[in-house]
Amino acid sequence: MLSKLINLFAGKDAAPAAAVPPGQRVYAVGDVHGRADLFAALAEAIEADNAARSPADSLVILLGDLVDRGPDSAGVLRQAREWQQRRALRVLMGNHEEMFLGSFENPEILRQFLRHGGRETLLSYPIDPATYAAATLGETQKLMREAVPAEDIAFMQAMEGMVRVGDYLFVHAGIRPGVPLEQQRGADLRWIREPFITSRDDLGCTVVYGHTIYDRPELAASRIGIDTGAYDTGRLTALGLEGTSRWLIETRVEDGTVSVSQRSIA
Repeated sequence: MLSKLINLFAGKDAAPAAAVPPGQRVYAVGDVHGRADLFAALAEAIEADNAARSPADSLVILLGDLVDRGPDSAGVLRQAREWQQRRALRVLMGNHEEMFLGSFENPEILRQFLRHGGRETLLSYPIDPATYAAATLGETQKLMREAVPAEDIAFMQAMEGMVRVGDYLFVHAGIRPGVPLEQQRGADLRWIREPFITSRDDLGCTVVYGHTIYDRPELAASRIGIDTGAYDTGRLTALGLEGTSRWLIETRVEDGTVSVSQRSIA
């Protein structure tokens, strides 16, 4: 009788917790934006955490926007490529990688790219700042083609739109509520904010995303946002998932020193 009354007042049974399939473990990394220092420390922390837990097939998913705004986008791309050679790692394309790739051929995309942190990206490659400052758009494209290695371009071109693991969907920016996953537009996966970030809809999965900056990770019913603004705040966040367990690993820099913290979440 008591359980019936509880269900009556609750309106419906509680939804089962989202889960990763047995034997698997996933780490999702938020937007790095050129912070090679924080990314290197977080990669080390993830590998240490993974080694300290029981054996599992572990996967790291980078949620995109590895480049722009921070001081060392070239270093971040190199670190990501090298990490992928040592472990299972999948990378999503963010809107900033989309702009970067488009900038090589389209001057208007290059203008947009440079306004949103592309200058810092280009100067993380062997491009002379004075030469860059005096260059026209066409000359800037020539500098890019000469300085950015083919490995970085191929790495970005191979980035994915979404990754599904168990009850979790990993995307850069989000999805359009009410649209089946197979019908989602690439532009939304990389650029959307509203109506996704305030949606209270059942999205059919728990969406883990970056793109929208939060002071602390956003833990909503069907959404987990883990972009904590690394380029500006000096905090880079990763989400760990195993079974129904969730935990956060964060690297931060204060007074030039990078530290690591970790905590479990509901």
